[in-house]
Amino acid sequence: MAHTIPHYIKRNAENFPKDIAIREKKFGIWKTKNWKNCYEEIQNITLGLHFKGVAAKNTVAILGNNTPRWTLAEIAIQSLGSIPLGVYSDALESEITYLIDYSKCRVLFVEDEEQADKIMSLSDSMSKIDLIIFDELKGMNKYDDKRLISYQNLLKLGKKIYEKNSNLFDSLLEKINEGDTCIYCPTSGTTANPKLAMISHKSILNHAKSYLHADPKNSSDEYVSVLPMPWIMEQTYAVAKWCICRMKVNFVEEAETLFEDLREIGPTFILFGPRVWEQMAADIRSKIMDSSLIKRSIFNFSMKVMSFKSNIITKFLCEFLINRWLRDQLGLSFVKSAATGGAALGPDTFKFFVNIGIPLRQLYGQTEQIGAYTIHRKGDIDYDSVGFAFDTVKVGIDKPDNEGIGEIKVKNENCMQGYLNVEEAFLKDGWFFTGDAGYINKKGHLVVIDRMSDLSYTAQKLRYSPQYIENKLKFSSYIAEAAVIGSEKDYLSAIICVRYSVLSKWAENKRIGFTTYSDLATKKEIESLIFSETVKVNETLPEKQRIKKFVLLYKEFDADDDELTRTRKLRRNFVIKKYSDIVEALYTDKKNININTSIKLQDGGLQKINTKLNIINLERADGV
Repeated sequence: MAHTIPHYIKRNAENFPKDIAIREKKFGIWKTKNWKNCYEEIQNITLGLHFKGVAAKNTVAILGNNTPRWTLAEIAIQSLGSIPLGVYSDALESEITYLIDYSKCRVLFVEDEEQADKIMSLSDSMSKIDLIIFDELKGMNKYDDKRLISYQNLLKLGKKIYEKNSNLFDSLLEKINEGDTCIYCPTSGTTANPKLAMISHKSILNHAKSYLHADPKNSSDEYVSVLPMPWIMEQTYAVAKWCICRMKVNFVEEAETLFEDLREIGPTFILFGPRVWEQMAADIRSKIMDSSLIKRSIFNFSMKVMSFKSNIITKFLCEFLINRWLRDQLGLSFVKSAATGGAALGPDTFKFFVNIGIPLRQLYGQTEQIGAYTIHRKGDIDYDSVGFAFDTVKVGIDKPDNEGIGEIKVKNENCMQGYLNVEEAFLKDGWFFTGDAGYINKKGHLVVIDRMSDLSYTAQKLRYSPQYIENKLKFSSYIAEAAVIGSEKDYLSAIICVRYSVLSKWAENKRIGFTTYSDLATKKEIESLIFSETVKVNETLPEKQRIKKFVLLYKEFDADDDELTRTRKLRRNFVIKKYSDIVEALYTDKKNININTSIKLQDGGLQKINTKLNIINLERADGV
């Protein structure tokens, strides 16, 4: 049998037909699919697409949130020898247009009316689209377009074809092989439009096996698919590893029900991005703020004790008194393996979860290298590092300086085939140069500092890492995002976005009146609170790397405004350029800056912002 994802599904359906493969929560009810169900659905979607004229090498885009249909449609596309392209569900029309044109996409799967509306509004790109398959029926009757077909009707069409020709699907499978491109995966796009990495069946499956060797899983494990499917790490986890080890993949109802759904599932294995872990830590602290004095005291005691090498009795007390409750609140009582990747997780946040008994490990990798290729070994956690490379991977440091810091390079047996429509070689003597700065510490752990391009020097030629300082700031329950500035400047400063979900509750408890995010961020009490939090961070930094001034931005950083990538990485240079007037004011004697602008709301409307931002000086007791 060929070494491809569809062939793995066929094998699982033949050998384990009744074993649960997928769960999905819809309208409060968990629904399951076994391996036989999955195989039959893939078969019917494949035949339906074949009838509609989708052929080998065609690009088929999938736009929507994580659902079983997303996964099964992707594998159906692969069964034809076509190539799926995941598009982030919150992508803007301009981003979708770029990807459609770049990939020469002619067929799309869309989740619902919202996503269909985006596609139908693309006047130029729409003329190139031959077929649109939609999942949710609600609101779709307003369109009279022969290119539209529902997912269920495509299933029925495929079933009819199978009844007429039961050998057709097998004959299509025989034409695909392990060296074929099985997915186009967008790169992060931190500095420019994303490229599309071409990844073969052989590479992603072999890399998933290397991962499973480093962190074993089996059919008894429960995984929750939360991170976007276009992200390579979710592809590795929710598709490749799922096929190989047959762990159950669970899909939550919606983002707002995540913690409730986690408690119902009881996952043994989770992967979240840093922003999710940071939000979870903030939510816990918010719950503690609302709890009794006794519980707050126990929590603070536990956090202090667990930060040190405590004896068995003390750890048992912390576990009994608070840690079990915390894990239950998060829905992580049964977790045996937890991971974070995609961007750096601050050491303090990392330590927090380990201290409450969650076996969190940091991953590191790139789309080009099929996602993560380093991980912490059990019992060897280093909060400042990303662990060791997989057995099939070599990691080195190119041109290290006196401190051993240089560009991280990697040699991987399993990597991408190249970038779509780019003939230029992406390897140099077999090495992939990541663009990240780092070093290998005395234990052999890889330590990632920042992007090479983001490592900065002050006017005094002092080197610093903006990302490292930003991560420290974001450990605060009250700070959601931060952009640290200081390149070629006399001192460091920061643009800070407050965490509205926590601070709004804090303000209500303090009886502080406010109406909007912008209004809340300008309150003196909020400025004083963030002042105190920033002072705490400064105390952990070398004197010359401390923040001198900051400003609380009138809005949150948003991927829709290009301030973050779709994987929630900060586009620092873009932010500095966009808010150049604020940056300039931070390096003057000004005490405030007037803002007169508009911001786009989620519903598409505009909100006028007419406010005054105070420039907070941390070298002054009163902050001004």
